[in-house]
Amino acid sequence: MKHIVVLTGAGMSAESGLKTFRDSNGLWEGHDVMKVASPEGFRANPELVLDFYNQRRRQLKEVEPNKAHKALAELEKEFNVSIVTQNVDNLHERAGSTNVIHLHGELCKIRSSANLDDVREWTEDINIGDVCDRGHQLRPHIVWFGEAVPMIEKAAEICATADILVIIGTSMQVYPAASLIHYTKPNIPMYYIDPSPASVELQNIKVIPKSATEGIEELIPLLKN
Repeated sequence: MKHIVVLTGAGMSAESGLKTFRDSNGLWEGHDVMKVASPEGFRANPELVLDFYNQRRRQLKEVEPNKAHKALAELEKEFNVSIVTQNVDNLHERAGSTNVIHLHGELCKIRSSANLDDVREWTEDINIGDVCDRGHQLRPHIVWFGEAVPMIEKAAEICATADILVIIGTSMQVYPAASLIHYTKPNIPMYYIDPSPASVELQNIKVIPKSATEGIEELIPLLKN
């Protein structure tokens, strides 16, 4: 069974109604990203940061996986599918995908602000005073700017075993995620779906300049040839 590795970004979830992480002006939902997505921002104003992610978590409950999420889940019937996503939502899982790695963390998990390994499921608001067993404030399980990306090595190992690489809804400009394309075996087929694709200097890549839901309709017959 061929192994398809799918790298997904914000464009994957945009058609479900989730806004992309960062607009061109450096704002996320009207906020300076460094104030809501950095350790410094959390230290300066933890209430603002917790409220920001509480709103994102509530919004996530109001949206559904789109056709592209569901199509990737369906591919598991015919392929070994691994998804490596930059998204912090759980729409891949809700659509039925069973092998998902979140590079930048997960909205529906929390962790101790003092212990990277103290992670647990969490679907409600996080408030000031919510603490771990050792008394440290709980924070979103999100990789903020300036923090290490703990899943990047595992993601690179997965990419190295891909027979086919698919990229959906990402600018390929955010590192270290953008570097994953370079861990694949030489000359494997690659497909890049994005309505405004970045230029990628690779001969073995087919660009499909469409949204996630439209592009995946074009992709699936190509995968099954």
